[in-house]
This record gives sequence, structure tokens and C-alpha cells, in this order.
Amino acid sequence: MGKKVTTLSPFDMTLAAAASDEFWAIAADELDWITPPSKTLDMDNLPFALWFEGGELNTCYNAVDRHVAAGKGGKTALVFDSTMTGTKTSFTYAELQEQVARTAGMIRAQGVKKGDTVIIYMPMIPETVFAMLACARLGAIHSVVFGGFAANELAKRIDDAKPKLLLSASCGLEPARIVEYKPLVDEAIDIASHKPESVVILQRKQHIVALSGSRDEDWAKLLRKAKLADCVKVASSDPLYILYTSGTTGVPKGVVRDNGGHATALLWSMRHVYNVDPSDVYWAASDVGWVVGHSYIVYGPLLLGCTTVLYEGKPVGTPDAAAFWRMIEEYKVSTLFTAPTAIRAIKREDPKAELISNYNLSSLRALFLAGERADPDTVYWSQNALNVPVIDHWWQTELGWPAIATCLGLGEREVRVGSAGRRVPGFIFDCLGPGHNSVGYGESGDIVLKLPLPPGCLKTLWNNDEGYIDSYLKTHPGFYLTGDAGFIDEDGYIHVMSRTDDIINVAGHRLATGAIEQVISAHEDIAECAVVGAPDKTKGEVPMGFIVLNSECDRDHDEIIGETVSKVRNIIGPVAAFKKAYVVTKLPKTRSGKILRGNIKNIVHEESFSVPPTIEDASALDVIRKAIA
Repeated sequence: MGKKVTTLSPFDMTLAAAASDEFWAIAADELDWITPPSKTLDMDNLPFALWFEGGELNTCYNAVDRHVAAGKGGKTALVFDSTMTGTKTSFTYAELQEQVARTAGMIRAQGVKKGDTVIIYMPMIPETVFAMLACARLGAIHSVVFGGFAANELAKRIDDAKPKLLLSASCGLEPARIVEYKPLVDEAIDIASHKPESVVILQRKQHIVALSGSRDEDWAKLLRKAKLADCVKVASSDPLYILYTSGTTGVPKGVVRDNGGHATALLWSMRHVYNVDPSDVYWAASDVGWVVGHSYIVYGPLLLGCTTVLYEGKPVGTPDAAAFWRMIEEYKVSTLFTAPTAIRAIKREDPKAELISNYNLSSLRALFLAGERADPDTVYWSQNALNVPVIDHWWQTELGWPAIATCLGLGEREVRVGSAGRRVPGFIFDCLGPGHNSVGYGESGDIVLKLPLPPGCLKTLWNNDEGYIDSYLKTHPGFYLTGDAGFIDEDGYIHVMSRTDDIINVAGHRLATGAIEQVISAHEDIAECAVVGAPDKTKGEVPMGFIVLNSECDRDHDEIIGETVSKVRNIIGPVAAFKKAYVVTKLPKTRSGKILRGNIKNIVHEESFSVPPTIEDASALDVIRKAIA
């Protein structure tokens, strides 16, 4: 008898290959380099490893110009749909090239050159995308700040990034209001110590503002007289952008993304994680103020050469819970990427998914979820409603692209609900306990990544190398600390259960609030929930739940709460000591859809806190206060 031959899957072969420099050198060859890298990975200056040393390129050229040069200028690059204004338009790659080159000329005329920083404080409109790519074209470093952020938070970013130029618009649009940007920009510059040399304002017809002083410039007037700008050569290691994420001290942390590693990783991920072809239409229903918008509205799809969708609207209320389904049908979207909270909002308004039957969704091949943990009930609802693979996957602002996923482009199909999937090739995970030791399969610990991180991850923090080390590398030497807790099962599936500060200690038993939320969310009448630790004289902490019901539910609240308490006791056990929950109309969330569990916990513990600048609706905090009063 012959020996048994073990055939490795494409995923397993890629997993093994991605540990080598040669693998990433081949991936980088998919880009157009002005000067090819002399070395794939330079580890001489750890922890500040450099990818593609010696390489020179331009990210904008790779995302736009090279497709035109290849004869694909007539292909649709960007589709814009605004339910707020009724505007629908699209741009071919040739049209996008012209728009970006002219915007770059406008920016260059304001004195911006390679290495300068530009803050972009704008809504979800095509000009925002043009501005990002225009900065990349010039070798300038863009920092997109979510339009409508509080003036004080914008001022912090101005002082840290020290932009030569600030690009903004007259307003952003919400379903029930106009968000005036100009007063926020003016106040932020008044507060900030650093003063941008100029501010360019795009006037939207929904709200025209007066420009004043020598600092303000009109976008349209400048653009009309701007000359087209060519792409500028930059080093692979030069910064492409700064994206700020919340810091524990209240000072935002500026994540720095390089050019070469970023472009390599995003192009690779489009094909191998998301299984997208250049002929596809890809839609990341996010915002360019977040990392998802950077990676998968702008750079990833355009680097691949497919069509990307820019949407100004909400999953519900613009006009109803079928907004996403209308978009998929109208633009023949093949892959949708959104946050679990968006799906939960749709599910709350249309729990039986009845509106889907009004639309032809035959183009849709997969739904990807990220932003916060996808509870099993949301995954099951989506699977049943859409009849396509529903992929929960995990990454962070700092990482820039998926680190845990079911890689459809590598032939993976098994989804283990409750897990974000297995590690994406290039990332090496571990789960560590006290003493920096690996815990056993199925045991909870700190989820960490072995250094060096693969291409595309943060290079450092802007002007703060020491802060990068302190925040991410000191806790477990040799590893990057994700800040998340969970476990890895025997098959390599990684279960991200909660942030490390969401672990509660109930009478000496460490419990992840995410595990309790998973049980509660499975209740048929519950749209979403949040669980935090509440102080208890006997047990130290006990879990407290806040529950949002489906819109059609008219059952007695106490009866539903009793059922959830019983379910948690039966599934997790009496050790959870889950006895108290409240039905609320809404939960406080960030604009990206993350539930602000930390602020809910602050309220429960009667601790003071500042209202986060990222909050979607501050009145949701009062809803929590009234519930426990």
C-alpha cells in the first residue's frame, strides 16, 4: 500500500507561504513600482520594521492612473448615491483621474508639497474621495476627520497633525437636520495652537456659508483655475495618511499608514479575503472618516480596478429599512461590507425580512460584517434573509485590513458562527494569560499578534514612537496587544468576545460580557443589547443588561426580561449571576456603529465621563440614565 497523501487546501498553503518574505515580494509585484524594492522586510530597527525598503511608487497612480494607462479608462470607478439629496452619479476611471489631478492641482496651488499634512473634514461626497487621492498624488499626508466631529476634537487633531491646509464643506446632511461644518471649523482653529495656512470650503447648495478673512477660500473657484497635477514619487515607507483613534488619556492616537505596505496588503486582500474581481461592484457601507472607508471605499477597490460605491444615507430611515437592498439591486453589488449594527437596525424595523422580496439581489455573493462582534442571531438572520455567505471578520484601525476572516478568495467556506474566522495569512495570533504564557484551546486570554506585523499595518503613531510602544508593545514583549479578549479553539478559529476592559469579575469568575450578550441577542423579540458590569457588594460585579426590542414587539417587558435571565442561567450557568436588565429604546453608539459599553458602564457606576466626539446620538446616554434611575 502506498503512503497516504495529504492535500493542503489553498488556504493552508497560503498560510504557510505568507510567513516568508518571498510571498510578500510576489504580492508587491502586483503593483506598479517606479523603483522596485531592494529588500522586502528590514528588521534592523525593531519594533519599527520596514516593508519594501528602497521601493518607490505612488498610491494614487496605482489606484487610478495605471487602469487608464491599461486601456480601462471607460470602466466605472466610483458610483455615488445620496439619499439625502436624491443625487446619483458615477465616474469612470478616466473621469476620476481628471477630477483627482485637478483637485491635486488646487491643493498644490495652496502651497502643499510632498510630506506636508492636510486635514480633510468633509461629508460622504465624491469630492472627499478626490481630495484623499489628490493628497496621495502629491505625496502629501492626508488625515480625514469625520465630518461633524466636535470642534474641540478637531482642534486636537489640528494640533497633532499640524496641517498646512484644511479642506472642508459647508455642511453635512443627516435625515432630520443639516450639520453646519463652518462654525465647527472656525471654532476648532480658534482653539488650536497650530493654525492652517488656508481653509478651502466646498459650498453645498443645501447650505451656503459666508467666507471671511484671508484664510478662507472657495473650493469651486480654486478648482476652476487649477492645473492638472502629476503623480509624485514617494518612498514605500513614506506616510500615506494619519487616522486618529481614541486614546485612553483623551489625546487621540494618530495611526500612521505607509504607502508600499498598505497598497500591497489591500490589493491582496481584495482578491483573497473578499474574493472580488475587477469586473465586480464592491460596496463598503461605511464612512471615509473610519478605517473601513479608507481601506474599502477608496483604496482597496480602486487598487484592484473594480467599481466602488459611495453612499450618503443610513441603513434605515432613508427612506426605510430596504435602503441597502435598493442599492444592491440598482448597482448590482456583488459584495457588501457593513457593520453588525446596521443589520440589527434593519432587522429591528423588518424582523421577518419581508422587504427583501421587493428587490432582485441575485448579484450579491457575500455579506461581510465588522466593526464590532457579530452576534450569532444577526448572522443567522442575515443568512436566512440573503441566502449568501455571511462572514464576520475582525480587524482594527491600527491594522488597516482584515486579520481574522473566512477567506473566500482562498476557497474557505466554513463559517463558525460566534467566531470571526481563522487568521488571515500574514498574521500570527496567540492568546496569552498572566506571565505572558499561552493559554489552552478554548481558554480566555489577551488576543495578541506576533511581531513583526505584516504589510499594511500601522507603522507607528504620528510623532509618538514611544506612545506606540507603550500602547501596543509593552504589555506582552514580542507581541502587539490588540486590546481584545477571547479564545482560540482547536481548529484555529478565533473567538473575539469583548474588549479586555469588558471582562467582568463575578465572585472571582472572569466572564466576557460578549458571551452573555450572545445569549440575550438570540431571543426572537430582541434587536440588540449591551451588557456591562455593575457594582455588587457581595460578588464585586454582576452583569447588567440593556435591551432594545424589535419594532413590532408589543409583549410585556418584564416577561421578556424574565426569559432572558432564564436563558443566561441555563446556557452560561448560575455563576453569571445575571438577574437585572432594562428595556430601552436605543443604545449609545459611535457613528461607525460600535456600542459605547464603556460609557454605559460609567453611568451604571455613577462615574463622570466626557461625551465621546464619535457618538451618534448623545440622547441615548439619557435613555440609559433614566432606565436605571
